[in-house]
Amino acid sequence: MSTISENSAVGRVQGGGGLSALAATLHTTLDRARSKLFDLLPLIVALVTLLGIWELACRGAGSSLPPPSRVVSETWELIINPFFDNGGVDKGLFWHLAASLERVAIGFTLSAITGIALGVLIGQSSLAYRGLDPIFQVLRTVPPLAWLPISLAAFRQADPSAIFVIFITSIWPIILNTAVGVRQIPQDYRNVARVLRLSPLEFFFRIMLPSSVPFIFTGLKIGIGLSWLAIVAAEMLIGGVGIGFFIWDAWNSSLMSEIILALVYVGLVGFILDRVITVIGNRVAGRKVG
Repeated sequence: MSTISENSAVGRVQGGGGLSALAATLHTTLDRARSKLFDLLPLIVALVTLLGIWELACRGAGSSLPPPSRVVSETWELIINPFFDNGGVDKGLFWHLAASLERVAIGFTLSAITGIALGVLIGQSSLAYRGLDPIFQVLRTVPPLAWLPISLAAFRQADPSAIFVIFITSIWPIILNTAVGVRQIPQDYRNVARVLRLSPLEFFFRIMLPSSVPFIFTGLKIGIGLSWLAIVAAEMLIGGVGIGFFIWDAWNSSLMSEIILALVYVGLVGFILDRVITVIGNRVAGRKVG
């Protein structure tokens, strides 16, 4: 009997300990949720204020812009059904965004590979720097859409032309930031490489790349933002499926609510792309990038 009583007491103690641990976990979770909500509070207040001002300013009959309530009501079908496909360019916003993102992925990948290679070249070689840097400084000031006639004349197709515009727009910050990162490698690191007699490939992977990663990803962050800006503008001119064409087509049809909805999606996708590059850069560099 005493043994049974002791076991029961032990069970009650263990059960009480389990409940205490569960309560502590719930308390910690609630504290974190409250902390996150508190952090988001300024954003929520600012957003509600902005929407309120917009609603009041555009609610009148003579307003040329629709208020938020009308934007939501007029575009509700597009919001709840982004995946429809009626053929041609009559598609949901998902397909327009997907087409734009596909072009951006190809163009940005090409610019990242080429830009990092050229950045390493002019960062390592003073001769290449003196020869190429002035040319890059001039070309990077050319507006993105100014390249579109050249690309259309060269490729004679819409998709390759748009991809080239993305490539030529986003490559300059990648080149320049990579070159800065390579040129700022401490001289002590270079001396150690000479002492250890590292091959050029070993020097690149062991010293150059780790030292310049923060600069490279800063260039990539700027480049992805420019890519997304360029594709929206280019698609307005080349037509076809894409979020830029969707905005231009809505303008030609005087559908202001659809334009505003598309702009919201453009901003959200651009923000996500920036965050993705930032997270990858932080993981690779082991510290905050940009």
